[in-house]
Amino acid sequence: MSKVLSQTATFQIRAVTSPADSELFLDVPAHVYANDPNWIAPLRSDIAKQFAPTNPFFEYGKLQAFIALEEGEKKTQAVGRIVAAVNQRLIEREGQNVGLFGFFECVPDLAIAKSLLEAACQWLQEQGMTLARGPIDLSTHNNCLCLVDGFDSPPMVMMPYNPPYYPEFLERDGWQKAKDAYAYDFPLDQPLSDKFEKAYRIACKSGITFRPLRTKGEGFEQDCISIYNLFNRAFANNWSSAPRSQEEFLEEAKSLQSLVDPDVFPVAEDNGEMIGFWMGLPDYNIPLKHVNGKLNWLGILKFLWYRRQIDQGRVIAICSLPEYRRKMVPLALIYLGMQGGIQKGKPYKRAELGWVWEDNFPSRKVIEAAGGKIYKTYRIYEKTI
Repeated sequence: MSKVLSQTATFQIRAVTSPADSELFLDVPAHVYANDPNWIAPLRSDIAKQFAPTNPFFEYGKLQAFIALEEGEKKTQAVGRIVAAVNQRLIEREGQNVGLFGFFECVPDLAIAKSLLEAACQWLQEQGMTLARGPIDLSTHNNCLCLVDGFDSPPMVMMPYNPPYYPEFLERDGWQKAKDAYAYDFPLDQPLSDKFEKAYRIACKSGITFRPLRTKGEGFEQDCISIYNLFNRAFANNWSSAPRSQEEFLEEAKSLQSLVDPDVFPVAEDNGEMIGFWMGLPDYNIPLKHVNGKLNWLGILKFLWYRRQIDQGRVIAICSLPEYRRKMVPLALIYLGMQGGIQKGKPYKRAELGWVWEDNFPSRKVIEAAGGKIYKTYRIYEKTI
């Protein structure tokens, strides 16, 4: 029998301790977003996998999930959920006892939201944490951030989404802004400034070579290892980011392998060593919207059918080692990535670049020079516990 943490006349909060509880936990988003046309259901199996004992997270972290249950006339309905997590790698890096909350979903009921957040904070306190931060699903390498502006369009692939009332609920519960992040909109019908093509030519003259990401066999794995090493060098100081193992990175990369369009994933090399990349992906949320979170045989057929409607893409990252910025590598990668997206036969009409921390001024300056406009704002919250 699961332990009930709090209970009112209408709902109860309890820890997830059984397979039946886990199924109720996974059911929550479908209830919360039942009437939201912009919501894209994540693959149910992908969410469940994060709680499996085989998840490498459990080698350096621990978690506890909670659900809010409401008794209906015919059945018990899961109306909210949250996960409290301790990521030891993040604690060691930041030098403070910071705990995380994530996987937060809740119907529009402030009392339920507060009770879920209280349950998560209480568990974190019991683990010795003094600061709570979120929403972060175990790590910023996974789903994270709360959408606070830009609710009028669906999220692109691997981007967060939530109802407009989540920020209000968090702020009314005493959570404060820790940091904002932005997503930029790139219409592809507007030509880049000539300086980007010029930058590409300068980079080439200085000995930098460019090619598409390899997407098959040993070449793909070698490129992914190079990207992993480059990520660790270029983004080592990213805020609230804990290091991933190569095994974790390669597992995620292989799950995306069949989705890559190499024409929008150029890499830059110097004497055969990767020193930069533009990481673009087609917006597979367009077909995923039609599979309802399940890639069974019918879901696969729907995915294959609706993927033909993809007409936009997401740029996940533009990366260059700092010492190559003077050789114009970031601007050259933007030029190649954009050219790859608009070449004949490509369906892309617009792109999103996100997300970018608000205080990452070097990246923001380059993105905005290329014509990117902020169209969505996200937030991480913190609370002393």
